[in-house]
Amino acid sequence: MDKRSVKLVVISDFTCPWCFIGHQELLKAIAQCANLPVVFDLEYRPFVLHQTLPTDGLDKDEWHAKRFGREKWQQAKQIVLAKGEEANIQFSFGGPICVTLQAHRLMAKAYDIGGSSQQLKLTTLIFRAYCEEEQDISRDDVLADLAVQAEMMSKEKALAFLATDECLAKTQHQIAEARSKGVTGVPFTIIDGKWAVSGGQTAPVFVKIFSKLAQCSDSPPSQAGTPLPVAAAA
Repeated sequence: MDKRSVKLVVISDFTCPWCFIGHQELLKAIAQCANLPVVFDLEYRPFVLHQTLPTDGLDKDEWHAKRFGREKWQQAKQIVLAKGEEANIQFSFGGPICVTLQAHRLMAKAYDIGGSSQQLKLTTLIFRAYCEEEQDISRDDVLADLAVQAEMMSKEKALAFLATDECLAKTQHQIAEARSKGVTGVPFTIIDGKWAVSGGQTAPVFVKIFSKLAQCSDSPPSQAGTPLPVAAAA
């Protein structure tokens, strides 16, 4: 049986815990759909939630406490920790919150080098570095080490790439394009350039959508998918 190719574009930011949870849930759903007549082309595209942070970052826990109020932030942390455990994530709230443009630029390079599979390796490593290991993912040396772990390139080549402006225009264009299409929060998943799924959905939601897609090709996959102009995924 011929398999239908399904293009998934996931717009996310590494500083967003719900993006990491959504990432894990999406991968779980894809694994659960192994027997369906579909194959997935997964691409992660950038979004920068906190564009005005200083280049050297701020204390993650203190920044959130000041932004939301300490009591609300403590409540939010408990929710994130519980949801994280369900998704096999051990969230930690130490370390710096930082601008993620360099990390997204490295992600763009990963896609250019090895497509979905290469980018996927790096995506998971960067999420774990920031959300679990309290690393500063704005630092070139940290990102270069992650590129090595992802078997993407040597540390020397990664540092050389990060010292240039390669992929910067592309990354900035994709961020601006997402905002121009009305994306204000992440994660935001675009399916086949036609439907959008907003927020960190659970694996069963994605499985339901993918099962529908396996059965038909020209109707909305489920009520969870909102119609979206094809140009939004271009």
